[in-house]
Amino acid sequence: MKKIGILFTLVVLSVFFTNCSNKSDEYIDPRGTDYAGSESCIQCHQVQYNMALQSSHFKATAPAISENVLGDFDKGDHTFIYDKNTKLVMEKRNDSLYQVLYKNGKEVEAHPFDIVFGVKHAQTSVYWRNNNTYELPVSYYNSIHNWATSPGFPADKPYFDRMVVKDCYSCHASNASSRSVNQNSEEKNFLSMDVEDIIDKKTIIYGIDCERCHGPAKKHVDFHLKNPNVKVANSITSFKTLNRQQKLDACALCHAGNDGMKMKSRFEFKPGDNLSEFYRETRSINDTANFDVHGNQFRLMAQSKCFINSEKMDCITCHNPHENASKNMASYSKICMTCHQGLKHNEKTLKIMPEKLMADNCVECHMPKKTSGAIKFQLSNSKQLSEYILRTHKIGIYPMEKK
Repeated sequence: MKKIGILFTLVVLSVFFTNCSNKSDEYIDPRGTDYAGSESCIQCHQVQYNMALQSSHFKATAPAISENVLGDFDKGDHTFIYDKNTKLVMEKRNDSLYQVLYKNGKEVEAHPFDIVFGVKHAQTSVYWRNNNTYELPVSYYNSIHNWATSPGFPADKPYFDRMVVKDCYSCHASNASSRSVNQNSEEKNFLSMDVEDIIDKKTIIYGIDCERCHGPAKKHVDFHLKNPNVKVANSITSFKTLNRQQKLDACALCHAGNDGMKMKSRFEFKPGDNLSEFYRETRSINDTANFDVHGNQFRLMAQSKCFINSEKMDCITCHNPHENASKNMASYSKICMTCHQGLKHNEKTLKIMPEKLMADNCVECHMPKKTSGAIKFQLSNSKQLSEYILRTHKIGIYPMEKK
């Protein structure tokens, strides 16, 4: 009986220690052994993780399973007409989604939705071919609740040969490489992650995950599971510890256009790094150029007097990076009022809009929606270009017309 009791105790202890083991030990991240995977964050940061999970950052790319794909496939308008003989139909076949090209009523080619890019304003999709991804010619736009040409694609002739290069993934995913973590290489050259001509499917980490913004977390997870009473973050980058420029660079990595000379891959960037080591600017951020509202939020903000005259203002002043931008305009007005409490609108402005309404919506007047010069799209069976509209981050005084 004594032996049975000892055996029972050993079984109970083994189960106990198994349940308390570090789950990140079982996880192999394509980026390397320093990474723990975002799911390891849930144990201590459940609120932030749950918010981030629903954000556009986290959904910047995703596998093209039905629940991740926008648009109707079996009801409503899911056909794009090129001409009287040519059409592209969004179809559901078994468990997969396709864009199918028909000419004179006969199927010519069909390509699956394999990966989706974006979710908030619009969503474009790609399919796999020969270890690369290629953009599908029709995308879904939330502004019109309908399908239209993917950015840069014509409305009179469909084609399926536009390769989505790795640099596109560097702002829409947390990793994409030709090499797996188990492969040996002579040097850890992350720039090659962008220029090599194949992508290993197993290396893609969809969306912008926790470790993309906070850095590798394996040591952090190990330490805090062993020292649960320590509340100061260990072996991880907390944005509270970064200076203003470091915070700005972390956001500008993907929200500043980065059309300068590229020196390193964005995948190599870690929070706290200097962005100038990755891109060499070819023009001043304060020149008179009209930076596009798409993907250039930082440069537009940096031209604003609010930003220039402030020592503290950064992206996080107005945005919680763990969630999408608030739809409550009054919440932004409260932030504006911390610096602009004493300002009064002139009589001409007051004739256009009541002062109480303006006080609760600074953004509508001082950060109006503008047309993107980088993105245009066309509707089915139409030659007219439709405008892609986003809110500018250049805070200023804009002429208003009385409605």
